[in-house]
Amino acid sequence: MRRFLLLYATQRGQAKAIAEEISEQAVSHGFSADLHCISESEKYDLKTETGPLVMVVSTTGTGDPPDTARKFVKKIHDKTLPPDCFAHLRYGLLGLGDSEYTYFCNGGKVIDKRLQELGAQRFYDTGHADDCVGLELVVEPWIDGLWAALTKHFKSLGGQENMSDTLPRASDAPLSTAMKPELLHIQSQVELLRLEDVGTRDSELREQNETNRSQQGRIEDFDSSLVHSVPPLSQSSLSIPAVPPEYLEVHLQESLGQEENQAPVPSGDLIFQVPISKAIRLTTDDAVKTTLLLELDISKIEFSHQPGDSFNVTCPNSDREVEKLLQRLQLADKRAHRVSLKIKTDTKKKGAALPSHVPEGSSLQFILTWCLEIRAVPKKAFLRALAEHTSSATEKRRLQELCSKQGATDYNRFIRDASVCLLDLLLTFPSCQPPLSLLLEHLPKLQPRPYSCASSSLRHPDKLHFVFNIVEFPPSTTAASPRKGVCTGWLATLVAPFLQPNTDVSNADSGDALAPEICISPRATNAFHLPEDPSAPIIMVGPGTGVAPFVGFLQHREKLQEQHPDGKFGAMWLFFGCRHKDRDYLFREELRHFLKTGVLTHLKVSFSRDPAPDGEEAPAKYVQDNLQRHSQQVARTLLQENGYVYVCGDAKNMAKDVNDTLVGIISKEAGVDKLEAMKTLATLKQEKRYLQDIWS
Repeated sequence: MRRFLLLYATQRGQAKAIAEEISEQAVSHGFSADLHCISESEKYDLKTETGPLVMVVSTTGTGDPPDTARKFVKKIHDKTLPPDCFAHLRYGLLGLGDSEYTYFCNGGKVIDKRLQELGAQRFYDTGHADDCVGLELVVEPWIDGLWAALTKHFKSLGGQENMSDTLPRASDAPLSTAMKPELLHIQSQVELLRLEDVGTRDSELREQNETNRSQQGRIEDFDSSLVHSVPPLSQSSLSIPAVPPEYLEVHLQESLGQEENQAPVPSGDLIFQVPISKAIRLTTDDAVKTTLLLELDISKIEFSHQPGDSFNVTCPNSDREVEKLLQRLQLADKRAHRVSLKIKTDTKKKGAALPSHVPEGSSLQFILTWCLEIRAVPKKAFLRALAEHTSSATEKRRLQELCSKQGATDYNRFIRDASVCLLDLLLTFPSCQPPLSLLLEHLPKLQPRPYSCASSSLRHPDKLHFVFNIVEFPPSTTAASPRKGVCTGWLATLVAPFLQPNTDVSNADSGDALAPEICISPRATNAFHLPEDPSAPIIMVGPGTGVAPFVGFLQHREKLQEQHPDGKFGAMWLFFGCRHKDRDYLFREELRHFLKTGVLTHLKVSFSRDPAPDGEEAPAKYVQDNLQRHSQQVARTLLQENGYVYVCGDAKNMAKDVNDTLVGIISKEAGVDKLEAMKTLATLKQEKRYLQDIWS
């Protein structure tokens, strides 16, 4: 059987799942996949690899390769490597990303570009799958075309031919293009900036996505819904994936009264249990979103941090949703039973392994509460498996439609875009009765949620502040009752007994309520910190809760100035934005204090929903509007004074809009074209003078 090396670089399991799907399909096409995580460097060696290489690479953060690929990326960027180091290597790469982020699929692009710089050649065009519109729109045709490309490669006895014609050229499968020679030197400097070769294609992709959404929005509803389809889909022959091989054997055993350890699920991270000492509501009752500030007491643990760092909060699923799921699975009377797992002896799943995030001997209640992401949107493979456990022919047909190629639009519309979860499906399709093993095979690990530090240890020693909006999902056709975010809803419930209205944090008191404890863990350090040189000027852009790390910056700078009254400190600009001046202007009094004392040099605030007073100029609505109004000062700070710019907040619109605004400001004030402005901004990023902490 023809062997190829298959590596995946994953952050939350998406790339791993796709790589496993490729491995499963390989056998039926006459290939054997040597599957490894990219971090398992002891199990493969690209310098001596003789077979073709297939890679699935996700993207995390602001365009970074996933944590599992950090060592690999560092290794291949070793400047001592000769330019023909991988001249023998033939590869195909599938990048995963989200076009709502500025640096779409950049994790894969960084590796793709470096492999070519070291002499490797593609035997198959690179695919860029977009989670914004559905990864499967690119993933499925890319995998379908892979087998012909591999076959042609092996027949060519060296794989020197161009295999680009083997990939289906569907409009929803954007591919990489060859590097333009005149841009090669730019790309060498700019790994995180999309230029003509990749940038144009990415912008075209986003335009196509918008067109797709617009066209989809014009489709008449008729009777189409999660549970019903309409012609032509309802009358079509379906191309559906193979049933995923089952591989777990589950045994439920009575607990015999033993007390269960409620410790967090084991992980590679240090986990600390700390009390919440204060909880303050920063917004008014009539604000669109409810924003809370929590203070943690870290006096009894070793938890060093600095402004700009972030940390993880371990959270459980909603008790109410877990109870509903137990009832629906007809397992409520077995909630306290211990779960024992082993691999089925007759499984056809290659490399089957027990889920590491499910501790042996835990109760069913504990596993559903702390281990499995029961809110996860089911992938098509899960739908296919669920269909096999659905007794109603009508319901089974609908589940098959939703996981079929013909039903891709319905899957996006009624599953993915609607954020449907397993419980929604089980309530919608009452004849579906999956075994517990299926949940353990397909539901991913419940991930901790990251939050930015919103305080300085110089101002608040032994304390740690963080800020969040309570995420709320309104009732829908699939979820009859409103839902809150998994972590933010849980935190809000925890602190409800001692939650205080908007007040100065230092004067707030938690009262007599018993302080609940939560589990936190440090995250990998990043460069989102104040400059080492305090005389360097900085520009901070943080609308909404994006202001949180900058409050920490300002607290830190204030203390440094008190400690070094003769020191030289650079100007600090803050561009903040919210909806209403009187409802959600977070940290208003503290920011005004920093402005009054001179710690904050310039405070520019925009209010997106407040009308302009009669007879006055319309105020800036968004942070990018204020940036444009002060374009000369912004350009001077960045281009002449060696300043820094920090952006924190929403990746979906704000971060991209700010990025485009900065390109426009540089182009206008420096008198250069857009491409030159993009190169300048890329240089700032490479020098770590343009830093982002963004999320979707």
